[in-house]
Amino acid sequence: MKFISIVVPVYNEADNLLHFSSAIHQAMAPLPYQYQLLFINDGSTDNSLSLLQQLQAKDEHIHYISLSRNFGHQAALTCGLDQADGDAIITMDGDMQHPPALLPRLLHEWEHGADIVQTIRESTEGVSVFKQLTSRFYYRLLNVLSDVPIQPGGSDFRLMDRRAVEALKHYREQARFIRGIVGSLGFRQVKINFTAPPRFAGTSKFSLHKMITFALNGILANSIIPLRLSFYGGCLSACISLLLLAHVFVAYWLDDAVPGWATIMVCLSFFGGIQLMMLGIVGEYIGRIFAEVKGRPLYLIGQDSRIQHANTNQGGIMHEADHPECR
Repeated sequence: MKFISIVVPVYNEADNLLHFSSAIHQAMAPLPYQYQLLFINDGSTDNSLSLLQQLQAKDEHIHYISLSRNFGHQAALTCGLDQADGDAIITMDGDMQHPPALLPRLLHEWEHGADIVQTIRESTEGVSVFKQLTSRFYYRLLNVLSDVPIQPGGSDFRLMDRRAVEALKHYREQARFIRGIVGSLGFRQVKINFTAPPRFAGTSKFSLHKMITFALNGILANSIIPLRLSFYGGCLSACISLLLLAHVFVAYWLDDAVPGWATIMVCLSFFGGIQLMMLGIVGEYIGRIFAEVKGRPLYLIGQDSRIQHANTNQGGIMHEADHPECR
C-alpha cells in the first residue's frame, strides 16, 4: 500500500489544528492509502505545540517536528519535505484555505502519472480587491523578469512524487522561493484550479514586511534582469548627462548661460537617485551572496515526535542533537 505524507507548516495556528486534522482524516479515510500528517511547528508562541503533542498522543497518523525558533514559512516547508518519507508528499497550510477536500483529486492525478500536481488559486473569498490586483501584477512582473515560468495564482498547496522531492532537495539556497524552484524542476506537472475559502479561525501571519521579503526573494532568486536593468539605467543616465553637457556648451557659445542652482540641483538629484537605486539593487544581490557563503542551516529542529515515539517503542535513547537537523 502506498504511503502519503501531508506536510503542514504551523505558526500560531492553535485555533485551527483540531478542525484541520479532523478534515484531513475525513478526506483521507475512504482512500486506499496509508498516510502521515506531519506538522512543522515554526516557533509558535501560542499553545500550538502543546496541542500538537496532545494530538500526536491520541492519533497514530499525526506527528510533529518543532523547529528551534521561527525560521519562516519557506524554511518550514523545506524541513517538512526533507523529513517526510512518503511515496508522495502533499504540502498545504493548516488554516483551511487549502481545502482538504481536494486531496482525492491530487492523488488521482498522481496515480495517473503526474509527478507534480500544482493547485492554482483562482480567487480567495474575503480578500480585498487591492490584494488580488497586486498579486496579479506581481506574478506578471515575475514572469517578465524570470527565465523560469511561475504560474500566476500558484500556491504552496501541491503534491510531489518522491523523485520530484528528491530533486528539490538539491536546491539549498537561503532566500527560498519554493514556487519558483518547483517550476524549474521540470517533470510532468498537472494543474488544478480552486477557490480558496476564508480562514477557519485567526488572522493571516503574513505581515506586509514578510510579503515584501517573499516578493523580493521571488524576483531576485529567479532572475538577474534587475542587474541588467541597472546597467541599462546607467547607460541611459550617461546619455542624458551628455545631452545636458551639449546644452551647456551651446548655451555658453550663444552667450545665453544663466548661472543658477536649480539646474545643478535637479541634475544632482536625478543622477544621485539613479546611482543609489542601482547600488541598492546590487546590494540586494550581494546580501544574498553573503547569506549563501556563510552556509548556515536552513532550519534547526528542536523536537521530533517520531524520535520520541521510536525511543518509547524500542526502549532506546536518542538525543535531539543526534537528529539530522542541519540541512
